[in-house]
Amino acid sequence: MAEEAARRLGLRCISASAGNPTPLSGPELVELIKQAVHDPVLVMVDDKGNPGTGPGEEALAYICRHPDIRVLGAVAVASNSRRAQGVEVALSVDRGGRVREGPVDKDGQPRKRGRLRGDTVDVLNRLSVPLIVGVGDPGKMEGADDLEAGCEITTRAIMEILERS
Repeated sequence: MAEEAARRLGLRCISASAGNPTPLSGPELVELIKQAVHDPVLVMVDDKGNPGTGPGEEALAYICRHPDIRVLGAVAVASNSRRAQGVEVALSVDRGGRVREGPVDKDGQPRKRGRLRGDTVDVLNRLSVPLIVGVGDPGKMEGADDLEAGCEITTRAIMEILERS
């Protein structure tokens, strides 16, 4: 999804960062970001639902704190994790592609209040990320963000970050 969204938006995407959990460390990802032909660069992280801080969260924290990297925003993916503290989001893109205030759930349905809960989002509470946009789980929204559908939800979330940065 993220790779297709990056292609549609003319961004560079670090495809080697994809995986569950994220297969590369923060230092490895920073080196790949620096080698990208142009900016902005999209990086994907995940921690496979590990309790505590997983490899995706560690990599994200490293990237966000690196002095040579300017992070524009983060797309926070919701899950049904009860263990997660969750994160406040500035806005979310629901499963219908609508931009809304507040969080969404794993299915991309708007929540009236609260925090976006997800396996890899708690680390965002400790980082200085200018804009956090919530989305449902791309594979769990009844096809709303499928590759065949053009990854509309992920693309819209990234567009919101780009337009507001």
